[in-house]
Amino acid sequence: MVIRKYNSKDESGWVRCRVLSFLNTAYFDNVLKEKEKYLNPAIELVAIEDGIVVGLIDVEYETEERTVCSRGTGLGGMIWHIAVHPDYQRKGIGSQLLAQAVAAAKEIGLNRFEAWTRDDKWVRNWYVHSGFKQVDSYLHVYIEDKELEGALKSEMPKLKPIQSFAHYVGEDREKVMTKFKRVHECVCYEKQWKS
Repeated sequence: MVIRKYNSKDESGWVRCRVLSFLNTAYFDNVLKEKEKYLNPAIELVAIEDGIVVGLIDVEYETEERTVCSRGTGLGGMIWHIAVHPDYQRKGIGSQLLAQAVAAAKEIGLNRFEAWTRDDKWVRNWYVHSGFKQVDSYLHVYIEDKELEGALKSEMPKLKPIQSFAHYVGEDREKVMTKFKRVHECVCYEKQWKS
């Protein structure tokens, strides 16, 4: 296996790897049809084995404080995507991608990474095991069908909402979690180092 910088020829493999790796997670329906492009510079790495993208990491980073990351001081990077193809998981590929991304980040003067994820226990454990600390959270709320009554309405005549996605940042999380069928805790993890 080789870890190298992403190039545009990798896009189809990148998309395939991301989709397949997200299928067994709380982000199962977060499907992209093409690779995301960033407004700021990014560390974009892929793991290649037998000509296939088997892992990836994308870290958009700041050149000005607090333009990408939501917290901290100094320049940081946001891990927007990290994924390992299901047939290649549990081989340390994610950890190797992270280690190379951290090394690249240190070279350009970053002092931390931020990453947001949902409530998959194994993903959260991986972040903690990789030296991240939980620093924030809020709820991702999917609202469908009858759940919309009393939660959301349209101001536009003849436009009837069928489903909605919302962020809940309030204090009464238990009420939200019992009212709606699909609710995920979205957690921010942060990894710091000396630059």
